[in-house]
Amino acid sequence: MPKGEGRLVGQIMGNGAGRSGSAAGDGRGSRLGTSLSGTNLERAADYNQRIVLQAIRVAGETTRSELAVTTGLTPPTIANITKRLMDQGLVREAGRRHGLRGQPALRLQINPGGAFSIGVNIDRDHYTIVSLDLAGEVRTRAVREMAFAMPQQVLACLRTEIAAIRASGNIDEGRIIGVGVALPDELGGVALPHRPDGYEVWSGLDVATLVRQVLPWPVHVDNDAAAAALGEAQFGSGLTHSSFFYILLSAGLGGGLVVDGGYVRGATGRSGEIGFLPDPTADRPHATVQDTVSLFALLARLEQAGFAMTDAAQLATLDGPALSVVEQWLDDATRSLCGPLLAVNCLVDPAAVLIGGRLPGGLIDALILRLRTAMAGANIPTVAPILRAASGDAPAVGAAILPFLDRMLPIESALMQAGRG
Repeated sequence: MPKGEGRLVGQIMGNGAGRSGSAAGDGRGSRLGTSLSGTNLERAADYNQRIVLQAIRVAGETTRSELAVTTGLTPPTIANITKRLMDQGLVREAGRRHGLRGQPALRLQINPGGAFSIGVNIDRDHYTIVSLDLAGEVRTRAVREMAFAMPQQVLACLRTEIAAIRASGNIDEGRIIGVGVALPDELGGVALPHRPDGYEVWSGLDVATLVRQVLPWPVHVDNDAAAAALGEAQFGSGLTHSSFFYILLSAGLGGGLVVDGGYVRGATGRSGEIGFLPDPTADRPHATVQDTVSLFALLARLEQAGFAMTDAAQLATLDGPALSVVEQWLDDATRSLCGPLLAVNCLVDPAAVLIGGRLPGGLIDALILRLRTAMAGANIPTVAPILRAASGDAPAVGAAILPFLDRMLPIESALMQAGRG
C-alpha cells in the first residue's frame, strides 16, 4: 500500500462529531483535523473543502500556493476549492503579498461572518449560552447562576437569550448553521447536596427535542467535558499540543482525552471519566475523586464552615477564615488528583494536562502549582506539564463548535460520506 494511502486509511476510521440528537456511544467519535493533509481521491470534494477551510483558519492568513504545500492538494484543486469557499462567503481576500518575485500572491483569510453557531452549556449550578463566528470569536455571551434548573426554566432562559442575540445585531441569523448543547452525562442522576425532588427528569430527557422547541436550527448534544476538550483543541492549547488530557472542574469533575488531534471517546463514549475514579486518599469509604475535586464539594465545605456562596465568582474575593477553608480544599484536591494524573501520564503520555472550568483563574493556578510540586518527584518515565486551559466558557464554546464540525471542519465522517457511491 502506498504511504499516502496508508495515512488516508487511518484518517477515515472514525465517526461524526458529537451526538446528533440524543444518540450516544460509538456514534459520538470525532476527528479534530489537526492533520491538514487532503486527498485527491475521486468524490472527496467535501472532505478536501473542509481541509482547506481548516488550513486557512489555522494559518490566519495564507496564499493558494502555501495551501497546496500544507494540504498536499494540487494547485488546480486548491484554486477550485478556494473559489467555492469565497463564493459561499466563508473565505475572503486580504490583499496581496508583496516583496517576493513575480506577481504578488493573493492572500486569503477566514470571513468571520461567513457562518455562526450557538453554544449552550447546561449544568447543575449554571446555564451559559454563547454565539460563535467562523473565526472562533465569541460574539455574545450570557451566564446565569441557576441551581438545579428544571427543563422548563432552561427553555425560558433560551427564549430570553436568543431574543437578546437577535436584538444585538452581532450575528447574521441567516448564517447560523446549528446549535450545540453540552451537559454532564449524569446531570439528573448524581446525588448532590440540595438537589431538588424531580431533578432526575434530566436523566431520561431528549435534550435535542427540548431545545428544538425554541431554536429552529439543527441541534447537536454532547458531554460537557468532551465539548470543552473539543473547544480547547480547535481554538485553545490544542493548536500547540496535539495530545492532551483535559480536566473540567465544574459542579462535578469530568475529563476529555485528545490523542494526535483526535478526540478519544472509548467504546461507550465515556472515556475520561476521572471524577468517578475511587479516591483512596479520602477519609471515608467508597469516595470518588469528584467527591473532593469539584465546585460543589468546595462550596459544601464553605457552607459547613458558615460561608455559604451563591456564585462561583465569589470565590475570588474570599479572605480570612473562608480562605483557610479554600486552602485546605486545594491541599485535599491535590492529593485526590495525584493518583489519576499518574495513571494518565503512564497510560496516555499526553503532551500536556489542561485544567479548566468554573473555578476563578487564581484558584486554578493555585491548584496547578500544587499539582506541579506534587508530581515533580513522581517515579514515572515522563510527567506532562500541567497548564491552565486557554479557552474560557469551554463547554459552551465547545458546544458551539459542534455544528462547525458537522458542517465545515474536517472529520473522518466527511470523507467517508464523500466516498460512498
